[in-house]
Amino acid sequence: MPERVQDLATHDCVSFEFFAIGDTWRFQVNGAEAIVRIHPRLTVSTAEAAIDAAVAGLGVTCVLSYQVQSALRAGDLKLILESFEPAPLPVSFLYASQGRLPLKLRSLLDFATPRLRVRLQKAAAALASASLTTATKRMRSRQR
Repeated sequence: MPERVQDLATHDCVSFEFFAIGDTWRFQVNGAEAIVRIHPRLTVSTAEAAIDAAVAGLGVTCVLSYQVQSALRAGDLKLILESFEPAPLPVSFLYASQGRLPLKLRSLLDFATPRLRVRLQKAAAALASASLTTATKRMRSRQR
């Protein structure tokens, strides 16, 4: 099981074209971006195929958290190298303004916006709490 991001360079990997740019994966190591060159055993074009290959034991893969949730809940996969995950990407809804908003789009926005807002607020609070805890630990160690 890989314990450091550098371990992936010699590990069986399943590359998903969305995340692999020139067979590299990006991580955060000590606050800086770390680029790891992987040698994929298999390269696929969809997240579903990458997840299926990982479940089948062909190697580790790198996909978005929502794409792998059902496999994690089922116990088919487990997360590794969590502490090296890059920061979450922001979410935006963009649409071309053409007078009236189509009912389907209005329904999506009405459904998704409050849910995303709650999740983002919780994530921001958790991040602030984690940063505060880290800052407190650093201050305590300096006082000693």
